Amino acid sequence: MILIPVKNLANAKQRLAAVLDQDSRTELAQAMLHDVADAVASWSRHPACAFVTSDEFAIEVAHQYDFEIIPDPANPGETGAIEMATRICRERGVDFTLVIPADIPLIQADELHEIMSHAPEQGSVLVPAADGRGTNAAFRRPADLFPLTFGNDSFKPHFAAAQATGNTCVVLQLPGIGLDIDHPADLQRLTAKPGATRSQKLIRNWGLDRQLRATGTVRL
Repeated sequence: MILIPVKNLANAKQRLAAVLDQDSRTELAQAMLHDVADAVASWSRHPACAFVTSDEFAIEVAHQYDFEIIPDPANPGETGAIEMATRICRERGVDFTLVIPADIPLIQADELHEIMSHAPEQGSVLVPAADGRGTNAAFRRPADLFPLTFGNDSFKPHFAAAQATGNTCVVLQLPGIGLDIDHPADLQRLTAKPGATRSQKLIRNWGLDRQLRATGTVRL
């Protein structure tokens, strides 16, 4: 099962506060969620997918795409949400989990397919963030093979935990999945990439990429 944790979007992306007010940050987070959902939905014969959330907008999006909702009323953060959802998956006898975040707007269906094509019969696949620090996709078979703990520097601990199981761990570099949007520099990287996702069009319509270049706030 694909698990996508979605926090409260009304308070999303605080680290972008230097360049976006909260209404804009929320609008961007909503656009990115749609981009991720679009990629999953366009993946032919994709596995079951669930949003782990209690955010009202995310619930509406899940209904639009016919994705499951795993309620997350406590909203403890990404780590707690995935721990809870993983436990539910294991209780159901789900064979594997593939955890992806809601802020990787350049994700492509063929990247998801590549993860599955490299997935071992027992083991894991990890996709690091572009900076090599975070983890932007984590496949585990069995579903709870090792615990996931997310944060700015989660990749090395995840890789170590995967290796400690004694099972195969495949590491893939996938550029679409690799770009998550946390800092102002990420916004310019997003608009500089080819494509016309909802998130890219939103930022371009705002003219934010031009503003960032003009002020020198961002250097690619």
